[in-house]
Parts: sequence; C-alpha cells; structure tokens
Amino acid sequence: MWLLVVVAAIFEVAWATGHKYAHDFTTWTLTVIAIIACFSLLIYTSIKLPTSTVYAVFVGLGTVGTVFIDLIFFELNFQFSVLFFILLLLVGILGLKDETEKTPERTVK
Repeated sequence: MWLLVVVAAIFEVAWATGHKYAHDFTTWTLTVIAIIACFSLLIYTSIKLPTSTVYAVFVGLGTVGTVFIDLIFFELNFQFSVLFFILLLLVGILGLKDETEKTPERTVK
C-alpha cells in the first residue's frame, strides 16, 4: 500500500513540473492525467491507511522530488542548507511511516 503513496508522489512531481512548463495541448494533457492519477492514488491509499500519515508522506516525497527535479534538470543553485532541510524532511517522513506501520490497516465497511 505504501508503494502506491510513493507512486502518487511521483505523479505529484510530474504534474507540479508539468504545471510550470506545460506549453501546448500534449503537455497540458499529460499534466492533467498526472493530476488525476496522483489524487486518485492519494484518495485510495487514504482509505486503507491513516490519512494524516499518508498525506504527510505524500507531500514530503513530492517536495523532495520536486526539489531534485529542479536541481537536476532546471539548474536550481545547489545550497547545503537545502540539502540539510531535505534530509531532515526525509528523516521525519521515514519516522512517521515507521510508526504508522505498527498500526494495522483499516478496512472500509
């Protein structure tokens, strides 16, 4: 189930990047598809897992992914302070996810 949260975060990075750089029908179509896939997966996983944790992991991974895309492809200036805070964010995400795994999945009635 957590793998779907990671996939949703990848789609979030795709649509956030696409939203900034879309310029024609094809790129806008791909951006809209990424938005639909992203939020469909987020909704589905929120039903099965604790919503607050799913959302925190989703947003955190999306943030990290977007920063790395900007660093790698769009020449964002590298700063050690950004790296420090990204690592701090990842530690928080992993800690939250680890604590949540100790809670059983919910079943929808």
